[in-house]
Amino acid sequence: MDRSSALGALLAALDARAYDFVTPTPSVCRRAAERRLSQGDPLRAILGWSQTFDRDELEPALFDLLAVGDALIEERGRFRSKLRVSRLAGTLFLHSAFPATAADAVFLGPDSYRFARLIAQATAGDRVGSIAEIGCGAGVGGLTAARLFPGARLTLGDVNPRALELASINAAHAGVAFEARLSDGMASLDGPYDLIVANPPYVAGESGRAYKDGGDLRGARLSLDWSGQALERLSVGGKFVLYTGSAILDGGIDAFRSALEGLVASSSHHLTYEELDPDIFGGELRREAYADVERIAAVGAVIRRAG
Repeated sequence: MDRSSALGALLAALDARAYDFVTPTPSVCRRAAERRLSQGDPLRAILGWSQTFDRDELEPALFDLLAVGDALIEERGRFRSKLRVSRLAGTLFLHSAFPATAADAVFLGPDSYRFARLIAQATAGDRVGSIAEIGCGAGVGGLTAARLFPGARLTLGDVNPRALELASINAAHAGVAFEARLSDGMASLDGPYDLIVANPPYVAGESGRAYKDGGDLRGARLSLDWSGQALERLSVGGKFVLYTGSAILDGGIDAFRSALEGLVASSSHHLTYEELDPDIFGGELRREAYADVERIAAVGAVIRRAG
């Protein structure tokens, strides 16, 4: 059994055991580690909260699957899983263990749940035959869309090979047909697509983590660049669904919204835009990159190409 097969078998085994875990914010995860939560449920402690464990605390079959899947680290006689497993909209997803600090870490968190809800709301009643997810990470957006539109052709793209590996395992476990492509933005996603979804990195600065760094414009660069790329690859009547963060400037100015409005101005595209949560990642505001920022808002943008 190879690594991917072992991790796929792990997801199947967890489903058979009715495993369930919702991934909260990093601050909650840190507090959970201090309190050693879920001690009566080793699966949630090990694969949800990323706690260390003794070998005899985990079923041998599951331990072996983690070992073959290259997902174990030994620390002074105890073990830690390199991966977490979370359930979102009924589907299990592999992603990186907490804390997700590696350059190629694959993130899943509260943003992922809001992203999935946005896709469902924005596409209600649509007809979709082809789907692409830009920067797919664990594959949340693409798999959410594919479950909404059975039979649609799905393409998952990411610049991070580790993300493509985990997204592929997640998609196979969900029973979704897909194609995975190594792609910087939409560079290798040719289109046209009826539906393109994206949850880009949007934090300002350079952490060295692919899932976090959004570039300049106070972290909005990737969101704006991916929007421009997506508009060029939409089929007639197609939609681009974007979940991201916007740094609201002093005075309540949403510069990212203005940039998106400029992007679609004088074109055949129509933009709808909404604040989904007015205040997220407040801890980032201590950094110099946000010196002129009031708050960071979670926003949803839907851009439709007119017929």
